[in-house]
Amino acid sequence: MFRHKGKARTLKHNLKIASLLSFVAGIVNVAGFLAVQRLTTNVTGHFAFFADEIFKLNFWQGIIYFLYIFFFFLGSFVSNVIVEFVSKSTIRLIYIIPIIIESVILFSVAIFGECLISKNPNTIAFSLLFAMGLQNSLVTTISNATVRTTHLTGLFTDLGIELSQLFFYKLKEQREKLYSSIKLRLTIISFFFLGGLLGGIFYSTIKLYVLAIAGTVLIIGIIYDDLKLKLMMQNRSHHD
Repeated sequence: MFRHKGKARTLKHNLKIASLLSFVAGIVNVAGFLAVQRLTTNVTGHFAFFADEIFKLNFWQGIIYFLYIFFFFLGSFVSNVIVEFVSKSTIRLIYIIPIIIESVILFSVAIFGECLISKNPNTIAFSLLFAMGLQNSLVTTISNATVRTTHLTGLFTDLGIELSQLFFYKLKEQREKLYSSIKLRLTIISFFFLGGLLGGIFYSTIKLYVLAIAGTVLIIGIIYDDLKLKLMMQNRSHHD
């Protein structure tokens, strides 16, 4: 799921990572918005608000919106620096370190979030945007830009294009490739929606502790991947 890169990845690998990470992003998206009324999984809307505040000469508020954008960018930057640096020594830890960092952020916001809402809500937004930038960069690198999990605008654009192509692409190979891509898009959208739905339901009772569920899902994901790798290595050694 995580450890395969580039041409070694199959549709099955992408479906697994897409369902896991889009589910997490869906939880973060809804929980973050309900907590601080800010978008915490993408920065598209923040650009508009940033320009609007600057136009109205509200420079301080404009800086805040700029920081939302910056922290998402910073998460993406840090994630790729880790991937490039770690890949020089061990391939196995490429995905583990960014995912652990993301999990720590989610658990930290879950634990301290309620206190921060009243004292410094922007810290929550900065932290979650950094975590989502980290995640989006990691999955983009691993999947060779095939999977994006933190926002849906591009996904619906791609889905619309691919569904329209079904009317024109008649060759078997073309249609099979389209079906695979459409299946991937629908998986991401469905799990993002499911994560958002569960995030909203649980937020009404446990507030930001719902982010601990997202963090736990990530930890389970890397444990599952590691155990699967160990089992494969054991099976190969037995056959040898």
